[in-house]
Amino acid sequence: MTEKQITIALAGNPNSGKTTVFNNLTGARQHVGNWPGVTVEKKEGRLNFKGRRIRVVDLPGVYSLTAYSLDEVIARDFIVDESPDVVVDVVDAGNLERNIYLTVQLLEMGARVVIALNMMDVAASRGYRIDVPELSRLLGAPAVPMVAARNQGTPELLATILDVAEGNLPAAGMNLPYGRDVEEEIVKLEKVLADRPGATLYPPRWLAVKLLEDDREIVKKIRQV
Repeated sequence: MTEKQITIALAGNPNSGKTTVFNNLTGARQHVGNWPGVTVEKKEGRLNFKGRRIRVVDLPGVYSLTAYSLDEVIARDFIVDESPDVVVDVVDAGNLERNIYLTVQLLEMGARVVIALNMMDVAASRGYRIDVPELSRLLGAPAVPMVAARNQGTPELLATILDVAEGNLPAAGMNLPYGRDVEEEIVKLEKVLADRPGATLYPPRWLAVKLLEDDREIVKKIRQV
């Protein structure tokens, strides 16, 4: 019996070391093309790990998923529409506060996130001490410390990806509280969207938040279904 292929998406801020992580995972087994309909480069790679076939899709580097740029639209659409088994969020541990903004957005989307906590050596050189288990607990997603430039942490990352993809390790995610007034509107919208054809394709809370933000791409998607 052929093992099911696991698809993972690599997300992360520019300069987070995402390309290095991609290269460490896939080696020479890479294919470069373009995303459909646009000239933005699309990189894919494949590997085998513990008898599992893994497809790795390298998303464009972005700071957020607000869909203000083509790169953000591509990254977000792939996560929402293709529903990869795991989203690996490559985080620069030396700039944790800035990078975690994207992490939270991924978690709000309901993605099964594994945090690749890269550049731990840079963080240490700046005097930062990161409590990795506590970070994982607070975010509801497993975090793996790495130094991708030295190919440190890659086996641990792969093992964690496999555990999340196969349901052996929970990736609980998180919901940010927006305050009573906004939360009331979110609940109202969720009830309306529950009866709308096609809306079930998206996480209901995330969809409600995007509509409250007047996210034009999401409004367009909802009107199309």
